Amino acid sequence: MAIIETLGQNARKASKELATLSTLEKNKVLLALADALVVDGDAILEANQQDVLAASDHGISEVMVDRLRLTKERIAGIAEGVRQVADLSDPVGQVVRGYTNLDGLKIVQKRVPLGVIAMIFESRPNVSIDAFSLAFKTNNAIILRGGRDAIHSNKALIKVARRVIAAAGYNPDLVQLVEDTSHAVAEELMRATDYVDLLIPRGGARLIQTVKEKAKVPIIETGVGNVHIYVDKYADLDMAAKIVVNAKTSRPSVCNAAESLVVHSSVVAEFLPKLEQEVAKAHPIEFRADDRSIAYLSQAVPARPEDFATEFLDYVMSVKVVDHFDEALEWINTYTTHHSESIITQDITRADAFQETIDAAAVYVNASTRFTDGFIFGLGAEIGISTQKMHARGPMGLEALTSTKFYISGQGQIRE
Repeated sequence: MAIIETLGQNARKASKELATLSTLEKNKVLLALADALVVDGDAILEANQQDVLAASDHGISEVMVDRLRLTKERIAGIAEGVRQVADLSDPVGQVVRGYTNLDGLKIVQKRVPLGVIAMIFESRPNVSIDAFSLAFKTNNAIILRGGRDAIHSNKALIKVARRVIAAAGYNPDLVQLVEDTSHAVAEELMRATDYVDLLIPRGGARLIQTVKEKAKVPIIETGVGNVHIYVDKYADLDMAAKIVVNAKTSRPSVCNAAESLVVHSSVVAEFLPKLEQEVAKAHPIEFRADDRSIAYLSQAVPARPEDFATEFLDYVMSVKVVDHFDEALEWINTYTTHHSESIITQDITRADAFQETIDAAAVYVNASTRFTDGFIFGLGAEIGISTQKMHARGPMGLEALTSTKFYISGQGQIRE
């Protein structure tokens, strides 16, 4: 029997068993998992070290290795994320609306699990536990397929989760890891329509595009972030520099990091030298600048057309100068990946217009785009950041992993 067929059958069976678990029962498992992750921290770090060494040997950049690396502090953070999910309100069974229609039928719409969720993700091993905790809290079974770069880390993490589930007396197949990281098996998962109710890809543009092209199961598009910051003519330039430095350098390998800078021509001569001074205090950035901005940057290279559409995930940033506010709006809406965008301005009218006009899941005024995160938004651990418009958009927490179902009760009514 094929790997995915076996995992799918296991997941479907487990999801039916999970359907009856109460909030209290689920929370006990999650809290036990959080404790177990900390207790087993050394074993998890040992497995992670195998992945980190292999990545370094293969010439993967330090920025991308940082996405992969676990530390005791990061494991403690993963565990705290699980505890936060346990603390969150359980959406399953929540009544969305209830009413009696003209025929006397009592109609109640409730939130219900999706069933079996699959996730294909790249080299951030924390995703495996974040995804499981959210799926479990919403009574969904989950099949995880991580990248080969993090295979040892993911095995260690999911081993802990399965052990905790089994110790609580439940089916450990509520979470399963696809240990074969070949593209062929990943594509088999994308086609598993008999078993998978929803597939969530989480990673770079290439992964997302592959899933969009080849998946037959329903998908939610997530993650790719060609994120812009627009420095308006009415911006506080000190504030703008602080925000750009944070959004670009605090963790450049994540999807909410800024990749593209758009600057109004009236402030470009003052702002870009100021920005370079502030950047030098944090981390060097390679600016890929258009013809108008390059003159104001001492460390810049000419931008190629494709740079304005690239998610660099590195200490690299494109720079574009515009003459008008409407030009900035058009530019950003042309190149956005609909993730997160920000304007720096003291003009309330422009701030409002930017938020209403820009087509993205999260639109900021005078703030870093690095805040686009399920934890920060109060959703607990996120399973991804949706950049599409159907079903879910923005950071996807518990509610995004449910559907609704209508419960109708009558007393013999028939439709005339």
